[in-house]
Amino acid sequence: MAPHPAPSSSDDESAAAPHDAFHPDLPGHASGAPPLNSRLHHIRADALDGETAQTGGMRRFAAISGRSVGSERIWMGQTHVAPSTASSDHHHGASETAIHVIKGHPEFVFLDDSDGTPQEIRIRTAPGDYVFVPPYVPHREENPSPDEEAVVVIARSTQEAVVVNLPELYVLGGEPGAGRAEG
Repeated sequence: MAPHPAPSSSDDESAAAPHDAFHPDLPGHASGAPPLNSRLHHIRADALDGETAQTGGMRRFAAISGRSVGSERIWMGQTHVAPSTASSDHHHGASETAIHVIKGHPEFVFLDDSDGTPQEIRIRTAPGDYVFVPPYVPHREENPSPDEEAVVVIARSTQEAVVVNLPELYVLGGEPGAGRAEG
């Protein structure tokens, strides 16, 4: 790999320009508009986009998406669940979803019938925990804390947030309403 050339005076000027995470040696720099997929992108915490797919009882904020940075196979952002709140039942279509708990003790609820009878399963989490949600699995998030917001970071295998809101939870492969767990 060739060493990076010493900056010229024009490079110094462009380095002072407000091009956050912009590399001056990329093709198209002179035009001022490089393609989105030819550079790194920095999304500040105060620049998250609330104009993304939503579910009742929670608020999602997009950071990395096709719209924001030109991503093609990943969406990433945050979800905030207020104290004593549960989201609506939903799934994320064909998207795989990885969740990292940042704050609070959110619970992730789904139905499982591996023993032949649908049962509501609760995954109780703490900061630092991870949860994987396979494609199409109906679930909901709950925040049982009466005074602390729950915050998680979400990564999905799709370009944009996919959210399919549901009237109720059901076992994947079953029909809604055909095996609702009691409780």
